[in-house]
Amino acid sequence: MGQACGHALLCRSQQYQPAASEIRGQQVFLRPDETSALTLTDRLQDALLRLAAVVDVRSLRDALRETVQGLLPSVECVCVYVLEGDSRLQCDGPSHELPKEGKIREVVGQLKRCVCAGLPPSELHEKQRSSLAAPLPPHRRALIIPLLDQDHGMAISVLLVGCKPLSDQDEQHLNTLEKHAAVACRRVWTLQSANQKSLVSLSPIQSHNALLRPEPTDYCDLDRKILQLCGELYDLDATALQLKVINYLQQQTQSQCCCLLLVSEDNHQLFCQVVGDKVLEEEISFPLMFGRFGQVVEKKRSITLQDVTEEECRQLSSMLDSEVSSLLCVPVVSRATGQVVALACAFNKQGGQRHTEADEHAIQHCFCYTSTVLTSTLAFQKEQKLKVECQALLQVAKNLFTHLDDVSVLLQEIIVEARNLSDAEICSVFLLDQVSHELVAKVFDGGVVSDDEKEFRIPADQGIAGHVAMTGQILNIKDAYSHPLFYRGVDDSTGFRTRNILCFPIKDENNEVIGVAELVNKTNGPWFNRFDEDLATAFSIYCGISIAHSLLYKKVHEAQFRSHLANEMMMYHMKVSEQEVAQLLETGLEPVDEIHPLFAEFTYTPRSLPDDNTPMGILSMFEDMGFINTYKIDLHTLARFCLMVKKGYRDPPYHNWTHAFSVSHFCYLLYKNLGLANYLENIEIFALFVSCMCHDLDHRGTNNSFQVASQSVLAALYSSEGSVMERHHFAQAIAILNTHGCNIFDKFSRKDYQRMLDLMRDIILATDLAHHLRIFPDLQRMADAGYNPRNQTHRSLLLCLLMTSCDLSDQTKGWKTTRKIAELIYKEFFSQGDLEKAMGNRPSEMMDREKAYIPELQISFMEHIAMPIYKLLSELLPGASELYERVATNRVQWTKVSHKFTVRGLPSNNSLDFLDEEYELLQSQGALGDDSHCDDTHCLNGCLDDVVGGRSQ
Repeated sequence: MGQACGHALLCRSQQYQPAASEIRGQQVFLRPDETSALTLTDRLQDALLRLAAVVDVRSLRDALRETVQGLLPSVECVCVYVLEGDSRLQCDGPSHELPKEGKIREVVGQLKRCVCAGLPPSELHEKQRSSLAAPLPPHRRALIIPLLDQDHGMAISVLLVGCKPLSDQDEQHLNTLEKHAAVACRRVWTLQSANQKSLVSLSPIQSHNALLRPEPTDYCDLDRKILQLCGELYDLDATALQLKVINYLQQQTQSQCCCLLLVSEDNHQLFCQVVGDKVLEEEISFPLMFGRFGQVVEKKRSITLQDVTEEECRQLSSMLDSEVSSLLCVPVVSRATGQVVALACAFNKQGGQRHTEADEHAIQHCFCYTSTVLTSTLAFQKEQKLKVECQALLQVAKNLFTHLDDVSVLLQEIIVEARNLSDAEICSVFLLDQVSHELVAKVFDGGVVSDDEKEFRIPADQGIAGHVAMTGQILNIKDAYSHPLFYRGVDDSTGFRTRNILCFPIKDENNEVIGVAELVNKTNGPWFNRFDEDLATAFSIYCGISIAHSLLYKKVHEAQFRSHLANEMMMYHMKVSEQEVAQLLETGLEPVDEIHPLFAEFTYTPRSLPDDNTPMGILSMFEDMGFINTYKIDLHTLARFCLMVKKGYRDPPYHNWTHAFSVSHFCYLLYKNLGLANYLENIEIFALFVSCMCHDLDHRGTNNSFQVASQSVLAALYSSEGSVMERHHFAQAIAILNTHGCNIFDKFSRKDYQRMLDLMRDIILATDLAHHLRIFPDLQRMADAGYNPRNQTHRSLLLCLLMTSCDLSDQTKGWKTTRKIAELIYKEFFSQGDLEKAMGNRPSEMMDREKAYIPELQISFMEHIAMPIYKLLSELLPGASELYERVATNRVQWTKVSHKFTVRGLPSNNSLDFLDEEYELLQSQGALGDDSHCDDTHCLNGCLDDVVGGRSQ
């Protein structure tokens, strides 16, 4: 096929380790080399814990400085100003006061954070100017961060920070840090005032309950105890921290038992993790509207036992596993948000007494200093829980994506995983049928319905699942029976009671709803909470991706079946009957000299052999080259293989079976006349001969460029690897070998079989002239250095050169054959050019029947492609010199006809007919050599591949 190309070519990575830290006054500071190992969430938690523990101005400044440096990006400078006296904001490094006037003081007066490209140099201390003075480079920013006392509406500390621009996540962490830092500053400021007055003045919540008046309390002793407690609150585990706080409350209030009822983030639930000195195996939760406890959260006022109902008292007794004789419930208010974050409950005061107002003061005093630590630790615990859930989701993803081959099994797996993740009693999954507009369920919590049973279908716009399918929004129903969309008929008929439902949509990558999952009855809580909603949302993403890919996998699988069926149909029409095999072998193998006396000579033209005789010609060459005996090839298998290969060729003008036979015959000539056995291994010669037979299988008469431009199926399969048509030819050869009764390599060992296929692949890919042009310098160097048959690289290069010379072998025949081949080549070229014009593309000049200048194209091809190939071949194989001479002679003939071609003008549709006239003229003048060895009247078959890009496809 060679002439054509000659013309144109979510988790934390490491936990905080206290053993590797430095301890300074009950505060934990990580060394710089350890801080980098923590994630940003870890740093934030550690920062909040550090701020919660400071009790003096010095440690406050250190904590603020180290916290900012750890959280913000590329911090160069942190200046901390702390309120001293009524209005002086003092910095200690070196000691100076914040300017009374100017931009910085103006921002502080506005009580809002400011980000700018630099601060006025006149307002900065000398050591601050290099990092904060305007103008700053584009990648640096200056921050003014006032920390506020919300009660007095003033700044009690100011931070000046030089760093890189903040991301959205940096902004979020900075917001959280500001709140907790303000609380820490307020606490230190309060302690300073208390030390000066030697007395703490509390503002207890005024209770409207029947509390006894407190006895005079020694607050200095209380402060000592609370500071000691604060120093012990270093635990990262919220339950361990609660144990210490509860133990302190039990001692201060002299109660038999205390507990903390924590308020959920959505303010809908209370949950308890620790009661007295016991950590509950499973936390207890109940609705926030549970009696008077909801009023405590809403009104922020304490209650006693006299304020609760008998039913509430019985439930408390059940939780404590003992009778409740006295109760004090005090709200714990976050200093940062002003919201109730927990209820501190003290039960059964010792001595049978009632709790007093002093007990209330003691609880309030305790949480004045510990609430921030408590909330920070709970936030850390939530992050830990999220980490566990993320790991669980990753495992879920693994489980789901291992069941993509069966949608029913996948849906069953989704049900199991969703139920386990959310602690639900029941789960159902519906897929949305876009055609019938129905939700379809064939998989239920109990398993998959049998083929005899009908799948369950409901209209896609009815019920809870339908509402979610239509809106695409999650729906959390806390009381199913009170919801208007719930149908309780199923419960009435089955006896099952539906308490609460969490229904969420399953969407594909285009955010389109493809299904709905419905979780029923939370088993470890009164209903599904916000955390369950977030978890369901994350889980639904995995569900959507896995279901969409499973459905896609099913379509691909079906397409593969259809492709297999189509391939079977194709093979059926290519199928070789036993009668054809028997007919071919009926008279036995014909000796080559009986086919034609000159069959083994370079002067013989294989195109002269009738098409029906070519299969026997192939068999005869197999026999004469010794392959049948050497590799123990069954004759019936070989005959069937040859007939299948013949049928595998289409009928374009040039790339057809006649071309394949001619190429194979030239390989035979090289073996017989040039002694290839001295240059190559026998298996390599065998692979070369079979590759010549198969090298253009199923050629369509178009080149690689056309396949890519037309976005054909072949281009889609092979364009990423290059050599589109060559890879298709090899694939077709393998398909024939894999057809029953056609594997001529079936007696090979596994190693030889693999090597044979590798050789065939490399040899067939070498018919791409672009490949030949890439390796030509290596071929030239090999010829200059001398061929070494023991060198594997040399043998591989020689095989590629031999394949290319076989592919272009028509150029080594007489002028009449060469002229006829040109006619077939350009007939195929012009057909492709016509297709390109029909597609709206401009074909190359050689493909355009109205522009192609054939003699010049042929001369260029022979000078730049054919002649260098056969000259190189003659240098490596001395007996091949006559081949080079024949090609050079044909080049001269094209030069002689070029002038007359020009006189006749550019070619028209009948332009090639002029070659017949020119041939007769030259023959009468005796200008042509003798080409009478064969009858060229049969030389009308053949094709060319790619003239564009210098490649024979």
